[in-house]
Amino acid sequence: MDLTGHQVAHGPAGTPAAPPAGHRRRAARRDLAVRLGLMAVPLGFFGLFFAYPVAAIVARGLRPEGDWAWGRAAAVLADPHIVQVLWFTVWQAAASTALTLALALPGAYVFARLDFPGKRLLRAVVTVPFVLPTVVTGAAFLALVGRGGLLDGLWGIRLDTTVWAILLAHVFFNYAIVVRTVGGLWAQLDPRQEEAARVLGASRFTAWRRVTLPALTPSVAAAALMVFLFTFTSFGIIKILGGPRYATLEVEIYRQTAQLLDLQAAAVLTLVQFAAVAGMLGAHAWSVRRRESALKLVDAARTAHRPRGAAQRALLAGVLLSIALLLLLPLAVLVERSLSVSGGYGFAHYRALASTEGGTFVVAPWSAVYNSLSYAAVATLIAVTVGGLAAAALTRRAGRLVRGFDALLMLPLGTSAVTVGFGFLIALDEPPLDLRSSWILVPLAQALVGVPFVVRVMLPVLRAVDHRLREAAAMLGASPLRVWREVDLPLVRRALLVAAGFAFAVSLGEFGATVFIARADAPTLPVAVARLLGRPGELNYGQAMAMSTVLMLVCAVTLLALERLRPVRSQEF
Repeated sequence: MDLTGHQVAHGPAGTPAAPPAGHRRRAARRDLAVRLGLMAVPLGFFGLFFAYPVAAIVARGLRPEGDWAWGRAAAVLADPHIVQVLWFTVWQAAASTALTLALALPGAYVFARLDFPGKRLLRAVVTVPFVLPTVVTGAAFLALVGRGGLLDGLWGIRLDTTVWAILLAHVFFNYAIVVRTVGGLWAQLDPRQEEAARVLGASRFTAWRRVTLPALTPSVAAAALMVFLFTFTSFGIIKILGGPRYATLEVEIYRQTAQLLDLQAAAVLTLVQFAAVAGMLGAHAWSVRRRESALKLVDAARTAHRPRGAAQRALLAGVLLSIALLLLLPLAVLVERSLSVSGGYGFAHYRALASTEGGTFVVAPWSAVYNSLSYAAVATLIAVTVGGLAAAALTRRAGRLVRGFDALLMLPLGTSAVTVGFGFLIALDEPPLDLRSSWILVPLAQALVGVPFVVRVMLPVLRAVDHRLREAAAMLGASPLRVWREVDLPLVRRALLVAAGFAFAVSLGEFGATVFIARADAPTLPVAVARLLGRPGELNYGQAMAMSTVLMLVCAVTLLALERLRPVRSQEF
C-alpha cells in the first residue's frame, strides 16, 4: 500500500516495479510543461528587452531603405581603420587574458590551499574591482598613472594613453574571476591524490602536472574565456585610458553611433561582435560541461592549512604584495585624489557634489547616488525574479534546448551594451511600449546584466538539492509551487541573497547602456563620473574622484555583506 492507500505493484524479490510507460510519459510531459512554464518569463523578458532592441538597431542600420545593404557591410569590414580596431580588440584581449592568468593563478592557489589571518576579508576586497563600473576603474588608474598622477608626481612616469595602462586596468578588473573560479574548484580537490603520487616517487611538480593540473584545466579554460570575453567587449576602461589612439569594437560602435551617427557601420560591427561573443560563449559552455565531470571533491575547509616552509611563505608574501600593488593601490589613490584640494586635504569635492556649480548637471551631482541606489534596487528585483525562474528551469540537465537557453542568458554580458542602450531608444518608442521617457528603462537595462549573475550563483546550489526530496513532496500531493516553497527555498535562501547582492552591485556599475538612456535630470553614478571626467577643471576632476570613491564604498560594503552570507560550500561567484 502507498501513502494514499492504493496498491503498489512489485517486481521480482519484492522490489517496486518500474512505473508503467503511460505514467512515465505523463511525468515527462508534466516535467516539460513545468520547465517551459518557468522559461516563459525569462524568454519573454529577453525577447522584449534584449533581442528586440538589438534586432531593431541592426535592421535600422542594414536596411535603411528596406533592402539589405550588404555592400556597405563589406565596405565597413574592408576599411583599414576598422581592420586596425578589430586587430587591437583581439590582441589586447589575448594579452590581458594571459597577463591576468599569470598574475592571478598564484592568488587562486593561495586562497584555495593556504589559511592566513584576514583571508575572508581579503577575498571580498579582491572581488570589489570586478563589480566596480569600468569608468571608476579607468578613473582609479588615471589617478595612478595619468597626468599629475601618483607615478607622474613621484618618478615622472605616465602610462595613460598607452596599452600598458589598459592591460593593468584589465588585470585589476578581472583578477577576481580567476581567483574565484579556479580557486573555488582547487579548494575542493582532494590533496591526498597529489600526495599519493609523491609517495609513489613523483616530484612535487610532476605530481601537480599529472594529477592537479588535468583536474583544473577546464576551470582555467572557463576563467580564461570569461576574462577574454570581458576584455574583448571592454568599453569604459578603453574610453578613459586609451585616448584617441586605441579603440576596441565596443568603443568604435559607440563612436559610430553617438558621434558619427553612422548606424550602418555600427550595425555591421555589432554583428561582428555578436558572432565573436556567441563563439566564445559556445566554447565557455563546452568548458563548463567538462568542468562538471566527475571529480573527487571534498569540503574546502579541510584542504586549507597554514603556510608550510619558506616556499609557501614566500608565495603568500608575493601574492599579498601583488594584490596590494595591483588592486589596493589604485583604490587608495582614488580615495586620496578625492580628498586632495589646494593646500592640503579636505572634503571640498564631496561638498561640491551637493551644488550645481559648474553647469555639468541640471541637478546636484549628489542626486546621482539616490538615483543609482533606486534604479539598482528595482533592477535587482527584476533580475532575481527573472534569473530565479531561469535557474529553476535549468536545474535538471537536459538536451540542446536547455543548453541553448543557458547560453541565451549569458549573451547580454558579451553583447554591445552601447547597442542595447541605443536599441532601447530606437525600438521602445511606440505604444504600447513607448518607454523612452520612462525611468524604468534604466533598471531594465541594468537587470539584463544582473540576470546572468543570478543564474550563475543560484544554479549550482539548486542542482545540489537532492531531487528525491522534490519527488517525495510531489508524491505527497504538493504542487510544483509548493515544492519550490517548501523544499528548494529553505535550502537556497542564502544563495538567493548572494545572487541579489551581486545583481545589486553590477546594476550600480552598469554604464554602456545607461549612458544612452539615463535622463539629464536623473544621472546614475557611473554616468555622472564619466561626464565629470569629460570636462576640464580641477573641481570636475575632484568631484569625479569623490563620486568614484562613494561608488567604491557602496560596492565594498555590499561585497563584505555577501561574503558573510555566501553558502559555506559555494566558492565561486
